[in-house]
Amino acid sequence: MSPNQVALSYLAASVLFILALKGLSNPLTARRGNRFGIAGMTLAVLTTLAITQRIDLTIGALALGGIVGWIVAKRVQMTQMPELVAAMHSLVGLAAVLIAIAVVNNPSAFSVPDPIPAGNRVELFIGTFVGAMTFSGSVIAFGKLAGLGKVSRLFSSAPVVFKGQHIVNLVLAITMFGFGIAFFFAAPGTHWPPFIVMTTIAFVLGVLIIIPIGGADMPVVISMLNSYSGWAASGIGFSLNNPLLIVAGSLVGSSGAILSYIMCKAMNRSFFSVILGGFGSAEGATSAETQQKTVKSGSPDDVAFLLGNAESVIIIPGYGLAVARAQHAVKEMAHKLAAKGVNVRYAIHPVAGRMPGHMNVLLAEAEVPYDQVQEMEDINGDFGSTDIAFVLGANDVVNPLAEEKGSPIYGMPILEAHKARTVIVNKRSMASGYAGIDNPLFYMDRTMMVFGDAKKVVEDIVKAIE
Repeated sequence: MSPNQVALSYLAASVLFILALKGLSNPLTARRGNRFGIAGMTLAVLTTLAITQRIDLTIGALALGGIVGWIVAKRVQMTQMPELVAAMHSLVGLAAVLIAIAVVNNPSAFSVPDPIPAGNRVELFIGTFVGAMTFSGSVIAFGKLAGLGKVSRLFSSAPVVFKGQHIVNLVLAITMFGFGIAFFFAAPGTHWPPFIVMTTIAFVLGVLIIIPIGGADMPVVISMLNSYSGWAASGIGFSLNNPLLIVAGSLVGSSGAILSYIMCKAMNRSFFSVILGGFGSAEGATSAETQQKTVKSGSPDDVAFLLGNAESVIIIPGYGLAVARAQHAVKEMAHKLAAKGVNVRYAIHPVAGRMPGHMNVLLAEAEVPYDQVQEMEDINGDFGSTDIAFVLGANDVVNPLAEEKGSPIYGMPILEAHKARTVIVNKRSMASGYAGIDNPLFYMDRTMMVFGDAKKVVEDIVKAIE
């Protein structure tokens, strides 16, 4: 392909990526957005195949990666999506590091002058350390989300902290930048030692900035690492003078940063603390209370009676619903209630589940009408006039302790289920949520607990609704 044809193809792929991102901003256009993204990536791959001199290796790598991706996509459960996303982020970061190493080793193979110009060295430095931190940080996030705390304390869902942790991080960061400067000024043939040390420290920093983050903050971590992976790809794109990689990386980086900001607002976190990896270190200091408290429990038949006689019901899905794969049963229940004249809606907290949009995806999978699904800021004002708030497997996002000073989650916006006339909560047990604190909502006089697997409980409710 001629340079003009390559530029035109990359421009078309970039436009398709932008249209994909635009489509993914709304559930109604998400499928179309995915198609745009697939088309853009297909065009990018075909263009790369047309200009590469090693088509056999490229096709082999694509085939191997495609097969692995297909197998993983077929086997992964919806509850495993957060850790899958973290794993994908780690691969993007590692790819950025490996490309940087290849460029440093043989610049001419990537059309980079040898010795490497100063501008390219800066771009390689940025792409390498961001990619390395993304890789190791994503590995830790994957372990935390996958519950690998028994394998290593580094993967504990509770914050892993030690004395002087922030000082250590600061010293390592300064040292890393120092070796980055050394790499920038290194004479030809002497650039490898500072580059290797810089990269190694970046890998260590990726671990250290994620281990103090507790489980309840993991949705923000996923979004943050998504942003990091994009900036790493964009930095390498500048080094390779690849406009498509620059555009795609910038789109991922900027959208991830915006989403991180939205998540921070939803959890009352400092955006800059998230970027620096310093948030969450105090989380988990208050554990779930162990004293015995009295709760009112009921049966699915009791719940069916209450729901069938209500005028308005707000369903609050949480991670427990995802684990039980109860979304289809919930949709059937809502359909039956609607047939009886009950106004049924779904309330979605921005960080419900283990990643942004987790609950939206679950409900979309069950083909729940989009107009019934409402975000927290749109529906919170309606709880006070709602007959029943039905909490299905959610915990921290409906915890009234967020309104009490001194609480580990103080200031975190919540779905105000406690204001409803009646609250029904389905859980397997009285275990605390991911934040590790008790929930006063469960002990309120107007709260009924229904224990058991969400899918089985909802299916029994459906049978009992007349």
